[in-house]
Amino acid sequence: MERDYQPQVIEPEIQQYWDSEQTFKTIEDPDQPKFYCLCMFPYPSGKLHMGHVRNYTIGDVISRFMTMKGYNVLQPMGWDAFGMPAENAAIKNQRPPAAWTYDNIDHMRSQLKRLGFGYDWDRELATCTPDYYRWEQWLFTRMVDKGLAYRKKARVNWDPVDQTVLANEQVIDGRGWRSGALVEQREIDQWFIRITDYADELLDDLDAVDWPEQVKTMQKNWIGRSQGVEFSFERKGSEERLEVYTTRPDTIMGITYVAVAAQHPIATQAAASNSEIQAFIEECAHMSVAEADLAQAPKRGMATGQFVIHPFTGEEIPIWIANFVLMEYGSGAVMAVPGHDQRDWEFATQYGLPIKPVIQPLHDDPEYDLSEKAWCEKTGVTIHSGRFDGLPFADAFNAVAEALEDMGIGRVTTNYRLRDWGVGRQRYWGCPIPVIHTDEGLKTVRDEDLPVTLPEDVVVDGAGSPLATRSDFVETIDPDTGRPAKRETDTFDTFMESSWYYARFASAFSDDAMLDAHANHWLPVDLYIGGIEHAILHLLYARFFHKVLRDLGLVNSDEPFKKLLTQGMVLKDGSKMSKSKGNTVDPQELIDQYGADTVRLFTMFAAPPELSLEWSDDGVAGAHRFLKRIHTLVTEHLNQGHHVSNEPVDLDGLSDEARDVYRKLHETIAKVSDDIGRRYHFNTAIASIMELTNSVMKFDATSDADRAVRSEAVEAIVILLSPITPHITEHLWSGLGHQNSLMDVPWPKVREDALTRNTLTLVVQVNGKLRGRIEVPSDADQATILTMARDEPQVAKFLEGMVEKKAIVVPQKLVNLVVAPV
Repeated sequence: MERDYQPQVIEPEIQQYWDSEQTFKTIEDPDQPKFYCLCMFPYPSGKLHMGHVRNYTIGDVISRFMTMKGYNVLQPMGWDAFGMPAENAAIKNQRPPAAWTYDNIDHMRSQLKRLGFGYDWDRELATCTPDYYRWEQWLFTRMVDKGLAYRKKARVNWDPVDQTVLANEQVIDGRGWRSGALVEQREIDQWFIRITDYADELLDDLDAVDWPEQVKTMQKNWIGRSQGVEFSFERKGSEERLEVYTTRPDTIMGITYVAVAAQHPIATQAAASNSEIQAFIEECAHMSVAEADLAQAPKRGMATGQFVIHPFTGEEIPIWIANFVLMEYGSGAVMAVPGHDQRDWEFATQYGLPIKPVIQPLHDDPEYDLSEKAWCEKTGVTIHSGRFDGLPFADAFNAVAEALEDMGIGRVTTNYRLRDWGVGRQRYWGCPIPVIHTDEGLKTVRDEDLPVTLPEDVVVDGAGSPLATRSDFVETIDPDTGRPAKRETDTFDTFMESSWYYARFASAFSDDAMLDAHANHWLPVDLYIGGIEHAILHLLYARFFHKVLRDLGLVNSDEPFKKLLTQGMVLKDGSKMSKSKGNTVDPQELIDQYGADTVRLFTMFAAPPELSLEWSDDGVAGAHRFLKRIHTLVTEHLNQGHHVSNEPVDLDGLSDEARDVYRKLHETIAKVSDDIGRRYHFNTAIASIMELTNSVMKFDATSDADRAVRSEAVEAIVILLSPITPHITEHLWSGLGHQNSLMDVPWPKVREDALTRNTLTLVVQVNGKLRGRIEVPSDADQATILTMARDEPQVAKFLEGMVEKKAIVVPQKLVNLVVAPV
């Protein structure tokens, strides 16, 4: 075996071996437990970044470990290939988005292979190919049939530069996330999917998944189920009533104004005779409707000059138009209680509107100062509320709700923040919506006419979607009548593609169905790995899709992902890597310099996966030095003689040093198994392997028994490292005389009797402060332990002139002597 570690030689050879042996081709084995490990697939931007490397290394380490533990593992990879970045790059480079995308896929695939990831490449998919999105179109037609997909006019965020609708989350500070243009509010025909039909199930089923609590909380807040009261005000001088919804009916006596959205009919009516109101409404049309933006934006509004009548006091309450009220939420009108709602307080303070206290804390609360801010807690009792005085929240809620219901103007109801999903985009590079416009109305495309194929020979100029001007795409025939028809030119939101790809991997070879029986073998995904930035939209949409697939009889599980692991960001100089900051690190350059195993080892050793990783050039060099030590360990061991026995090591025949090394070996196996398989703390697993390596390198094996221990330990180190650094370990495994791949080697088992110790090291404290350590027989009784602790020289000097008040022995850990002056 060669003397020096040469990753540039070793790694290509090992990768070629894996390819020729089809090492990672997944074949279902009903006799093995299955494990489906999936990392969120990448957008093919052209190059991998270190965030990709970290994410995919985590998944590969776990997949390799689970394979060696005897699981039938599925680990696929694909490409989330549609979207605006490809269009923008195409505009810049004057190339069709398809050509740019496929070239990027080819390059990034080669990078993933260079890192040694064990993917079943036979299952590779790209969402921009017709054989993939054909089934997405098929599913959409079924949603239309079930009433889950529909078209209506809707007010949307319109980017005038990118000429497309933006989701609320894509509007940042009132501007488009990609173009930076001021966003406009427009009303256009849009396709929607009724995700709200599944709101309760999406909320309740979060209890059934093993996800970080932070992610669950984010989804719960996004769905936003709340119980409240829906009621209507009498409008002064009008026969029409104004409906509102509130989760705080207990504060109804504190209403000092009512606020309506700029698009509300009352606002429109007021603007007809008031140019200032008309100008204000126009201004609101350019505002973002994202809740985060609305919360931070200055509260602005105008009085309409109209009033409603308070249902209990008969008081006239002014109606204002406010920029923080959304027409899309509820009725587009809210009752405002500035004393107990911060948003209402800010608006009232801005315009000098009254602020009435109607809730009082049960006890003095220094935070209760309505001149400074609203008091929004539910822990007080009602005051200044007439017949509702003195009631705690629940009682006041019920009393007010009952009174409104008795008056015939209100009822208790459940509302949600979640809104139906607008899935249409006025862009080219996306999945065509399978609908035709006929003289008989809208019709979905027949199954036999799918897929509706996106033309790929298109050069994009940025001025809206070129599909609308492609007669060869738009012009078609209504198969029912034979008359001319036109295709829908909107394409799907790209979240549609990423909402079901995990299932298609499980049925990758099905040509005649979206999913086949193999899907139920593999689903749900056992471990899903990705960034927490996808906690809401992607994960919520995927959960929704899975439930729709279930209801169509395509899967038999309720949730797509059993367990979720969210990895932290990769930082450099304390901030996230980005081209604009000039602090990026090119993985390819590192691979060329150090090899893929070094890159993998550093990304796993630098931090636990859920925390951010701070980049360190010294850390990368240190990881490389450790792999050179491993290579040296094996080569020197081979020179000394490799002694592998089929018989278990005889513990009674070992020297004390050999027994210590053997115990250290099995302690390490136990820790690494737990750190990789349960805790996902690869950094501590690597640290324990490093400690074992140091012990083995110091071990002077002189007898046959010693050499057997050393041989077993060296082989175990190679096996334990193999999920993390697979190339060097495959190479060293072969050098140790094995013909099989490490992927066919069982994970080492802990030998429990090897963990027993003849002696234990105990900490000795005096009055709770560390004063020494003692080595005691593992079977020593308490009296012996205390005698040895008192006699330890470093401890004894702290006992001089003292009287012992108490002696505490914590088994296998410490002794604490409590003393006082004589």
